Amino acid sequence: MSLSHRLARMTGRDTNESHRAATPLELLFDLTFVIAFSQAGSQAAHLLELGHVGTGVLGFAISMFAVTWAWINYSWLASAYDNDDLFFRLATLVQMIGVLVMALGFPQFFHSLDEGRYVDNSIMIAGYVVMRCSTIALWLRAAKHDPSRRSTTLTYAVWLSIVQVGWLVVLVAHQSTPVALALMTLLVVAEMLGPWIAERKGQTPWHAHHIAERYGLLVIITLGEVLLGTILAISAVVEAEGWSVQAVLVAFGGTVLAFGMWWSYFVLPSGSILHRHRGRAFFWGYGHIVLLAAIAGVGAGLHVAANVLSDEAHVDAVFALLCVAIPLLVFELTLFTIYSVLVREFDPFHLWLLLGALVVLASSIVVALLGGSIGASIVGLAMSPVVVVVGYALIGHRHEEEVLRRNGALP
Repeated sequence: MSLSHRLARMTGRDTNESHRAATPLELLFDLTFVIAFSQAGSQAAHLLELGHVGTGVLGFAISMFAVTWAWINYSWLASAYDNDDLFFRLATLVQMIGVLVMALGFPQFFHSLDEGRYVDNSIMIAGYVVMRCSTIALWLRAAKHDPSRRSTTLTYAVWLSIVQVGWLVVLVAHQSTPVALALMTLLVVAEMLGPWIAERKGQTPWHAHHIAERYGLLVIITLGEVLLGTILAISAVVEAEGWSVQAVLVAFGGTVLAFGMWWSYFVLPSGSILHRHRGRAFFWGYGHIVLLAAIAGVGAGLHVAANVLSDEAHVDAVFALLCVAIPLLVFELTLFTIYSVLVREFDPFHLWLLLGALVVLASSIVVALLGGSIGASIVGLAMSPVVVVVGYALIGHRHEEEVLRRNGALP
């Protein structure tokens, strides 16, 4: 790459490039998603604390898909074609603007869902239009500079254009909520089919270790929502009763919960498996949409707990705890599934670890039902991923080494 960042050809990166790592530009791009995740989580928490479960969960699911899909669209393209020239840098700037515009549209989107008359996703779609202009331009540029993969890159550009027109039609049509949601579901399916169709024409030169690192960084950013929810909960306790046992339990439990989720996620070196088995990338990459939503959901649940602790919510402590426990359950089940599909094996030991984690999770809910404090229950929830961490530290690492050898990721 040129240090001057002058215009250069987008001919594709080397899939075997050594020491490939996330660039400062990619890290800057990721910062916009801190805002997007925060917006989605806070809007969902607001509806949940009012007891509007249906619209809160639906709005959160749609907004999290929008956020994560925007990140996926850019990051796989960048892994394959980032040449760090002036054009790519400016295109990334446009992408960042689009993400911020999309995030600004979340409040009115959630509000329209809660009212139930029609879906107001106009600002969200506007953000996507901005991002898609940049993305399509990059794919067309890659098509021009990389003739060996022109069919693939042109398919990406054309498919994105068609689907984006579909989103604009939904916006202009201004249909009732049920009709709009049905059309949005069809467009989401179309969005996810696009990369699968394009890659069948010829695989883009994405870098396995680089893309695994990029996903790991996004997981860490999303875990920031869990820590933010913890801080809000601690603040609510301290403001109500000063520093107390409850405040200490919330602080300890929320931090350990984030730490345990982080540790359990990074147990498997996904990059090594993807490098040897590139065809497994689709399920792995798409599975992270659910995984990341679950992590952000834990953070949103802690937001609800904070409002319960400050007596500002219309729900009780058990409901608040369930808002944390259910996404944590989804996280653990999704992580187990992604692991099993990625390595193409089902290890009974992992099942026992998962069952142990679920038993601990269920026990924390029982504690809440019996009148235990939110702080004690959060500590109980935090022990659920700790079960996985301890199990791997004692025995699981030997199982993992055998799995990696069978998959050709270790000598």
